[in-house]
Amino acid sequence: MSGSVLTSLLDAQLTIGDTAILWREIIGNGFGIASAVGGMRRVVWAWPVGMVGNILLFTVFLGGVFHTPQDLDLYGQAGRQVMFLIVSTYGWWQWSRARRAGVREPARTDPSRSIVTEPADNYEAVQPHWASARERLFMVVVAVVGTCGFAWVFSSLGSWGPWSDAWIFTGSLLATLGMARGWTEFWLIWIAVDIVGVPLLFSAGYYPSAVLYIVYAAFVIWGFAVWLKVQRSAQPDPARTGRTGTTVGASS
Repeated sequence: MSGSVLTSLLDAQLTIGDTAILWREIIGNGFGIASAVGGMRRVVWAWPVGMVGNILLFTVFLGGVFHTPQDLDLYGQAGRQVMFLIVSTYGWWQWSRARRAGVREPARTDPSRSIVTEPADNYEAVQPHWASARERLFMVVVAVVGTCGFAWVFSSLGSWGPWSDAWIFTGSLLATLGMARGWTEFWLIWIAVDIVGVPLLFSAGYYPSAVLYIVYAAFVIWGFAVWLKVQRSAQPDPARTGRTGTTVGASS
């Protein structure tokens, strides 16, 4: 009985005109937006909320396997959800550890939105900065080699739109790495991912996910402007001995 109820919930659909959309695609993307908002506010619950969305969307993008209305397999999109699950597990642990350790945050941080408890003597935060020439070359090489390599893999697996799917997967990896390292360029990579992702998802019939990409694009433009402002106004602190940081997946 419980199994049939769960199956009914997973297969529930919303019909708009002649188009059937799975409710779990809508709900999964809703969790993604909630995670993004929580991430901006730096609250720990952003991570588990995002992970729920990742699990739901993993089943959505393997449409041929789970027999969704689209009946298409986007292995790059599905693989992104696995990657975000791994990153979110690390981020959840890192932020929870920061709360327990009482890592100091900038003085301007709203206490109600802080991820820490009592300030400690150590300070850990990402300082936005442009990547070096060598790091930019690394990103270009990974982008080209990764896209070509994953396109071959996804084509072999029968993924729909393998080249676009491969860039979205590779770009998401690069953007996640860039955010962890504090490279301001990572926002530009996300924009490039969105530019390819929106038409791919619309053409594949994943309309809620395509709309979410557009919403994320607005977040990305805003985030890029914020990081540029911080980067230009930040003053070097000789007391700092290194940079550490965590990422949020959610999305996109």
